[in-house]
Amino acid sequence: MSKEFTIGSRVRVVALPAYVKTAEPMPMLRPPNVIHLGEEGIIIDRRPGGYWGIRFTRGAFLLDSQYIESTDTLPESQLE
Repeated sequence: MSKEFTIGSRVRVVALPAYVKTAEPMPMLRPPNVIHLGEEGIIIDRRPGGYWGIRFTRGAFLLDSQYIESTDTLPESQLE
């Protein structure tokens, strides 16, 4: 089951795929070194196939939810 994120939320890369796909009208495969483990980005949209469009410093890329985690934390009052 894939994780759900909201558009505009911040996420962190927790694992690198073999290749990353650009979030352009004609996506291209790029080597994984264009993003780094632990790099943070902002969710820009949801794509078919379980991919999330994420804006990083070096561009926008499509990543599956298994490679990212949310960095937005709930206040402690909402955790209980």
